[in-house]
Amino acid sequence: MQVLVIIPAFNEARAIAHVLGDIPVELGCEVVVVNNASTDETGYNAMRAGALVLEEPRRGYGFACLRGLKYAAERQPDIVVFLDGDYSDYPDEMAALIAPIAEETHDFVVGSRIAGNSEPGAMLLQARLGNRLACFLMRLFWGRRYTDLGPFRAIRYADLVRLDMQDETFGWTIEMQIKAALAKLRICEIPVSYRRRVGVSKITGTIAGTVKASCKILWTIFKFAVASRRFRRQIGSQPGKLDPRLRSRAD
Repeated sequence: MQVLVIIPAFNEARAIAHVLGDIPVELGCEVVVVNNASTDETGYNAMRAGALVLEEPRRGYGFACLRGLKYAAERQPDIVVFLDGDYSDYPDEMAALIAPIAEETHDFVVGSRIAGNSEPGAMLLQARLGNRLACFLMRLFWGRRYTDLGPFRAIRYADLVRLDMQDETFGWTIEMQIKAALAKLRICEIPVSYRRRVGVSKITGTIAGTVKASCKILWTIFKFAVASRRFRRQIGSQPGKLDPRLRSRAD
């Protein structure tokens, strides 16, 4: 199966080569780094390490992922993997992440740092609390049990297109998980390892970043909670498909 790895990266010059170097060569993945308005040598270092670099001048995690999806539309891969550029994830665990999709038992796989081995201090307290609250709310509203909003994830490309992703900033990961539940995708989590990132987190590493991310995640949850009530029955009767009205009502 053709696997495309999308790595959003904002000022990850020190880490990006390590991330790229640990992606298993035997998987034959195509790798793109989306340089998200970096002010350091992230793009240059990624090119030196052998990745195709795409430029996205609008700062925001979702913007970077959407730029990667534009490229995916040209390539039409079987599977898309999302991986952070800060070297906190373990890229060498990618084979386990994509296996459920390659074996056709699942459509969407989330790497759970909570279920896996997390290095002490890798996930800050505010990140753990935010994860727990978001997962509780998703279970409350949609009956979907998640343990993590882990950024290391894989999804069948055809299903990703159906999800019609829209978020441009901090709500990207949770939007995908909510829409996957609404679309009745076959979802699973697998334990993944997690270590302290290279450098300081732009989100949970600052008070402003933590507040902005938390507000956006909660807003995304409640936005879809209101919109999805009208469409839950119809979506449930058509596995893998989202009612196109869901996007306009939820936005």
